[in-house]
Amino acid sequence: MATKTLGTNANNSLTAVQCLTNGGNGLADADIATIASGIKDDLNPAHPVLAGAFSKDGLLFIPRRGFLQLQTGDVVATDGFGNVILVTSYSITNGPWHLA
Repeated sequence: MATKTLGTNANNSLTAVQCLTNGGNGLADADIATIASGIKDDLNPAHPVLAGAFSKDGLLFIPRRGFLQLQTGDVVATDGFGNVILVTSYSITNGPWHLA
């Protein structure tokens, strides 16, 4: 298998929030709910969103894959299909990502 280049044609159409402290502390309830409601099961997008898919505890649940613990500065986004994108603080600061 050869490596490939990954990009996005989203052109800043991803819905995202940035964690201000370890976990989701500091995020408004409405922002938490927006991201949580955008997370879908990739094999069944009609599957209902699970309560706690994204929480102020800094836990992000990705259906069929499990939980991730967020750190300060991490960015969580969803696309129009309900896919979750997690970009680390380091990559947001030093990488090719743009957060507006």
